[in-house]
Formats: sequence, C-alpha cells, structure tokens
Amino acid sequence: MTWTRPLALVTGASSGIGLELAKQFVDHGYDVVMAAEDMAIETAADQVRHPGVEVRAVQVDLRTADGVERLYSAATEDERPLDAVALNAGVGRGGDFVETDLDDEFDIIALNVRSTVHLAKLVLGDMVRRDTGKLLFTSSIAATMPGARQAVYNASKSFVQSFAEALHEEVRGTGVTVTALMPGPTDTDFFRRAKMLETVIGKGPKDDPADVARQGVDALLRGDQKVAAASLGTKLLTTINHVLPDSVKAAANRVAAAAPLPHRH
Repeated sequence: MTWTRPLALVTGASSGIGLELAKQFVDHGYDVVMAAEDMAIETAADQVRHPGVEVRAVQVDLRTADGVERLYSAATEDERPLDAVALNAGVGRGGDFVETDLDDEFDIIALNVRSTVHLAKLVLGDMVRRDTGKLLFTSSIAATMPGARQAVYNASKSFVQSFAEALHEEVRGTGVTVTALMPGPTDTDFFRRAKMLETVIGKGPKDDPADVARQGVDALLRGDQKVAAASLGTKLLTTINHVLPDSVKAAANRVAAAAPLPHRH
C-alpha cells in the first residue's frame, strides 16, 4: 500500500512534551501513533485528532519488554513504515539515593534506558534498511550534570544522551538522522510524579512544553545532532555546563533538588 501522509510514533504522549510533540508532527503533515501507560492517552489523542489525520492511541507499559514489543507491533500494523519516531517516555524520582525506594529507581532504568534501547533497536533497524527515517530521543540538560538527589534519573539521561549522539554518528551519510532533544525544567507532570514539587527546581520557573516540542521537531526535521530547548536560560545553562567541573554541577543539582529552607520572620 501507499500512504499519502508520513507516520510518526511518539511515546509518553498523554501529556507534557510528548503530547506537544504529537501536535507538532500533525502540524507538519504526519499521521501519529501516540503511546502512554495511562488511560489519558485516549483523551490526548482526541486533542490531536482532526479530519484528514489518522491518530491512534496505544495504552502500554513500556517498562516491560512485552510492552515494547506490543507497541512496535501496533505502530507498524499493515506493514506501514514509521517515518519519524520520538522516544520521549521517561520518569524521574527525587531524593537522596539511600532513602528512595529501589523499585522507583528500577522503574527509571526500565523506562528511560531499557525501553529506549529496545524500541530504538526495532525502529532504527527498519529505518536503516529503508535508508530513510528520523529518530528523536528526549534527553535532558540533566544529562550534562551529575544528579545529586536525582542520581539515577540524571544517570539515565546521560545514558540517553550518549546513546543518541553515538547513533547519530553511526547513521551519518545515510538517509536516517538521529537527534537528541535536551529540555530544561519544563511545565509538565514530571515534578509531581518525581515527588519534587516542593524542591527548589520544582518551585522554580519552567519552560512551556509546546516551545520545547516545537524546537525539538524543528531540529529533528533539520537532522541536527542535538538541541537544548526551549528558553534562552536553558540554552545558556547547557553551554555553561560544558565548562563547569562535575563537582560544581553535582553540588548545584543537590541544592536545586532539595526542599527550600523555610523563611524566617
């Protein structure tokens, strides 16, 4: 069969950056498969769907290998190729490592790292065989700093960033591109789920997920290696992090991920 519109897959698409990525793909002429673990993915798909655009919602837990395989099967049904894929699903957990729940840390590794590698193996292989396709990884500026009080989360994003940039080099010269999207603090549900609403960073200014997604998809369509998004402050911090010692960045992250001290009257 031939399809008139290209097809994109977005994970973690029920809200936040993922939902905005799906909207961006539709705005650029794509049909979209949207995936998330919660039932809100159906409502999110309704927000993106409009006449002439095919939008499919898949509720699946990507922390499991079976969930990854089921999503891949659903996204490629009828042997329709995936022209663009945004591996955006991720989770965090704030707190000192010795005090956080080990299962929470394993969830971070399973979703941010294991499922990302698994899905990338499936979709990138298809793209390389067809010699066409675009792959976007949602990394983070957290990838540029050791994450005291977010130790496993920052480590997972460092993995994603290194992985994405390595794949970008591997496919250089082919019709396939790989891009890393590096948001700063963004106004999504991340901080509530990570139990960080009362932290300095949780209470601080945040970027608009629509701006992050727009810059991410623009970079993807250009075939850029990476993009820090969205605000000037986020871009500046990413640049500064390239020259700051890791010890300084770890100490700064420890402060940012801590609860603020109460005001004294």
